[in-house]
Amino acid sequence: MKIAGIQMNCFPDPPRNLEKARLLAGLAAENGAKMVCFQELFPYSWFPADINPEYFQLAEEIPGRTTEIMQEVARKNAVVLVLPLFEKDPRGAYFNTAAVIDADGSLLGKYRKVHVPQLPLWEEKAYFQPGDLGFPVFSTHYGKIGVQICWDNFFPEGTRILALKGAQVIFSPTAAALESHSKWEKVICANAAASGVFVFRVNRVGKEAKQVFYGKSFCATPEGELVDQPSGAIEGVVLAAIDLSEVERTRRVWTFLRDRRPELYRELINPSDGGVVG
Repeated sequence: MKIAGIQMNCFPDPPRNLEKARLLAGLAAENGAKMVCFQELFPYSWFPADINPEYFQLAEEIPGRTTEIMQEVARKNAVVLVLPLFEKDPRGAYFNTAAVIDADGSLLGKYRKVHVPQLPLWEEKAYFQPGDLGFPVFSTHYGKIGVQICWDNFFPEGTRILALKGAQVIFSPTAAALESHSKWEKVICANAAASGVFVFRVNRVGKEAKQVFYGKSFCATPEGELVDQPSGAIEGVVLAAIDLSEVERTRRVWTFLRDRRPELYRELINPSDGGVVG
């Protein structure tokens, strides 16, 4: 089966970005992709580079204008879509969210980014609350998937939970710039190997106001190896050919999930339970 990541050069005009996304999703499907993931906050320029209350006007409800347009794209092309958006929920809370649309156009649900950073040029705590939906697994027409958005990938607990709940592929939309690719590749390959899942990192690309996003999207196998070399730094469709039976085969050989000792892991929640001395 082929899966795809769409790395796009985004502009301040969301309708322009959405139209480009619609066309690239169709191109991915024409090339055989059954699942397609977009980069983090794909309909917008990277507004979290600054703190500006006006950017809250970009937020949208799910379902809403973007999901409705992309549901038709999914239905027309019989493709699963992962859509990272700036969400405003009915309570007036704001989240960095990925909506998941199945191949028949139905909205399966959403994942809200749990780990929200606050760094120069990534001022995300100014916009997003930590996710409150846990770590859902979505049963799509083509397999079971999960989502970990950008900073989430540096917290392996999320990947492990998704694997234990049956995820075969984890999509990881990111917005990484600077000289960080080596670290991303190491942590995502490690997460894939430790939990026996495919992990597809889909990064932003292109020069924006204050950052240059480098692309280099890639897919890691359940063995922690790369399906292919990371992509380049131009926008387009990144395809990866995967075999979901590799998930079960790998877990039979590398029995990390079977050999867990969760009864001893309470120290993750309360370190004092382990009797650690000063």
